[in-house]
Amino acid sequence: VQLQASGGGLVQAGGSLKLSCAASGRAPSSRTMAWFRQAPGKDREFVASISVSGLNTDYADSVKGRFTISRDNSKSTTYLQMNELQPGDTAVYYCAAQTGPLVPGMKFDHWGRGTQVTVSS
Repeated sequence: VQLQASGGGLVQAGGSLKLSCAASGRAPSSRTMAWFRQAPGKDREFVASISVSGLNTDYADSVKGRFTISRDNSKSTTYLQMNELQPGDTAVYYCAAQTGPLVPGMKFDHWGRGTQVTVSS
């Protein structure tokens, strides 16, 4: 499966952005999807994940209540709506896919290129 993230940009603190991840290739809509991010000088960290059906989601504590992950399987696209953005959210955001049910802490084998999100104070 191939993944392409888009939608990043520069936004002021308190603003919003919506990221998209378009999947193609083998069975793109039958995989658990996730968003990760990596800030300069830091390790990559989990942000959110969503089950194949879209009914189950998981979030990092740092984004709960501000970010929402969703998916449209008819378009093979996963979204990350980010509200109340803070400078600490500045990072390159990556989408990832994995076969199998959503399990917190699961590993992801398929990764797309990231999209830069910069939040100014």
